Amino acid sequence: MNTTALSASFGTEARAGTRTALLDWGGAVLYLLCAGLLIGAGPSGAGPSTAIVLLLAVTLLAGLVRRRPLVALGLSVLAGTLVAFGARAGAGGGSPDRLLAYLPVDLLLAVVVAVRPRRAALAAGITVGVVQVLAVGLLAPGAALTSAGLIAVLGLGTCCMAGLLLRQRREHAVELRAQAVSEAVTAERLRIARELHDMVAHSIGVIAIQAGVGARVIATRPEEARSALGAIENTSRETLAGLRRTLVALRRAEPDGDAGPAPTGPAPGLADLDALAASFAGSGAGVDVRRTGEPRPLPPDIDLSVYRIVQEALTNVVRHAGGSARARVTVEFREGELRVEVTDDGRGAAVRPGKAGFGITGMYERVGLLGGRFSAGPRPEGGFRVAAEIPLPAGEAGERP
Repeated sequence: MNTTALSASFGTEARAGTRTALLDWGGAVLYLLCAGLLIGAGPSGAGPSTAIVLLLAVTLLAGLVRRRPLVALGLSVLAGTLVAFGARAGAGGGSPDRLLAYLPVDLLLAVVVAVRPRRAALAAGITVGVVQVLAVGLLAPGAALTSAGLIAVLGLGTCCMAGLLLRQRREHAVELRAQAVSEAVTAERLRIARELHDMVAHSIGVIAIQAGVGARVIATRPEEARSALGAIENTSRETLAGLRRTLVALRRAEPDGDAGPAPTGPAPGLADLDALAASFAGSGAGVDVRRTGEPRPLPPDIDLSVYRIVQEALTNVVRHAGGSARARVTVEFREGELRVEVTDDGRGAAVRPGKAGFGITGMYERVGLLGGRFSAGPRPEGGFRVAAEIPLPAGEAGERP
């Protein structure tokens, strides 16, 4: 954003703040004007009718209550005191009905207790309590002193308890939001970790195998060594491009992130399984891809997750099954479900609970997030088997390409 745009933005915000302040203080002035009109009221205006007028007039302080609740509370205390004692002077005697002028004060105190820090709310509560106790002693006749004092204390306590309940509710809502944000951040970190692991582990495995092949045949079969080096170069470039896309996406997720135009490219999916199988050709492990059922479009998250599951399973085949192992990838479209199975005829190392590497754990998590079922383990006839059954959304199950 350039300097001119920043200046215009700040100017607009300043004007909006000035208008808001004028409205807030204008409402406060009108509220005090209404209270001034009630100060000289006679006995007929010193009872419940006065409290009703003040309750209606306190809506003029709505803007000030949102931004400066303590100031609004102070104005209501001043107005209530002036109205109560002014009405007493006009009536020529004391009456507990005049204490109803403090009802708007109690309501605003509840707001202060709910939204302000505890120390400020405690100081405001003590101040309002002292003012009302003095008003009860001066305005209530001797016979009505006890009942008026009890009503004032109960009203004040009720409003304070309501404010405390509102405070607890706000704090609980804040905790829930913070917990939701923390869980979302953790889930996103796990997703990024799975994506990086699946991408980097596969690429590094292919590079390591091709480098070993090139080192063994570089003296006797230079053409084959050159082919291995080409595969290493292509895999490295693809991995670097994927990492760059991921990092740019992370930078753009920051509030002030500006990483420039992101490298674009479609995410891999089922359509890329043949190319994935071909990338293992130089490792000595043959890969057959078989599709059954009626293919149909898949949601992007399912398409990418299935590709990553197959990629990780084949990487494990190359790493653990032995150089001459053969793998078979079966993708089966069922009614409302997609089934993916990767089997091999290698050594078939067992996966013990709690001992699975990040690859198996990542596959479990991917399938779990999609609401599917996952299994991985050695086959009775030898080799290893990875299987996932992922439910398809109702809107996707019946579509055709």
